[in-house]
Amino acid sequence: MKSRKALVALAALTLLAGCSGGTNSGSDGDENNTVLTIASVDQGSVEKVVEAFKAANPGITVNLTTSGADQYQQQIRTQLASGTAPDVMTVWPGNGNPGATYVIAKPGYLMDLSDQPWASQLPDAFKKVAQYEGKTYNALFGLNGIGAVYNDAAMTAAGLTAPGTWTDLLAFCKAAAGKGTPAFALGIQDNWVTQLVLYALVATTVYSGDKDFDTKMANGQATFANSQWTTAMAKYQEMSKAGCFQKDPLGTSYEASQTLAATGKTLGIIQGNWIVSLLKQKSPDGKFTMKALPATDDPAQFIMPAAAGAGYGINAKAKNKELALKFVTYVMSPAGMKLFNETQGSLPTLPEAGTTVDPGLTELTTYVKDNKTVPFMDQLWPNAKVQQTMLSGLQEIFSDQTTADKVLTDMDTDYKAGS
Repeated sequence: MKSRKALVALAALTLLAGCSGGTNSGSDGDENNTVLTIASVDQGSVEKVVEAFKAANPGITVNLTTSGADQYQQQIRTQLASGTAPDVMTVWPGNGNPGATYVIAKPGYLMDLSDQPWASQLPDAFKKVAQYEGKTYNALFGLNGIGAVYNDAAMTAAGLTAPGTWTDLLAFCKAAAGKGTPAFALGIQDNWVTQLVLYALVATTVYSGDKDFDTKMANGQATFANSQWTTAMAKYQEMSKAGCFQKDPLGTSYEASQTLAATGKTLGIIQGNWIVSLLKQKSPDGKFTMKALPATDDPAQFIMPAAAGAGYGINAKAKNKELALKFVTYVMSPAGMKLFNETQGSLPTLPEAGTTVDPGLTELTTYVKDNKTVPFMDQLWPNAKVQQTMLSGLQEIFSDQTTADKVLTDMDTDYKAGS
């Protein structure tokens, strides 16, 4: 949802995050002093990192469980409270969801990592969302952005080019629908996905005209319901009515939306940059290009959401703290970060990682360098309830059970409740 990054990220979410549609576990061995348990949402990328870590540490066993963001966030707090949580776990930056740094560090569930060398090397924007009350709890290894990701081959086959303005975007959606290939896959059966199009629109509609919007919100000088968030909501709905998405987004899972975009059943997908590596897993020869989602008719105003993606924290009651710390140290090392970034398709949080960035992410990289980004909106919200209200509300908008105005008003109520 992912620290003015310049970025970064919140699974996604949040963004990032990384996220997935299923749950998978792998385990072997039973000697506690050599066994590490990890729970992650980085399905499709964390596996390679774990294998590299095991290769560098012969004799250890890693019990890895991966799951989608929705399922993970529902489970992790219960596991932490009951003492059944893994040694290492996905933790989102900031305060935007039930698995975020502030939310699970506050009750004492996470180990303090402030004395680790990498903690002091994080850029200030990342430190802010990796810390709680001045202590570092989250090993943030990747920077993520949200935009429109196009299937290059599908675009060529349709004879269309990426739209450069809001007016062009609506025309693009109409032309794509006319050719029988919807513009964008949208899998909002998984409710975390609902926020991504909205965030991509909010970045420009809200922040291009008010860089201090977050500060004003925190000071009680602005609200969702009486701001350009209403414009972004209206544009999201206009895109739906214009046929920008395939039929039945509510009945389409995140996994299914990947398949639609990867196989050219849609011309693209509005997602985080992590989607590029997932699409390539489904279409190894495919090429995919991320662009800013046009929200106005003035490209000079365009801003992309970009922030620290989900990182890793250590359970304060980890059964194997030594091995857990060793794993997190590897993730934050140049070799580990490079592997994670390149497998996941994220940008590094530390410059010495030497990550080779996917060429399809050139525009995102440029926006980051030019400081034309804003954090994932939820990362600096005062509690996780705001995001949950937004996610469920967006699903209800798509099912005609509520209105955008009602959702924004409810978000204001939750925001004003504080932490």
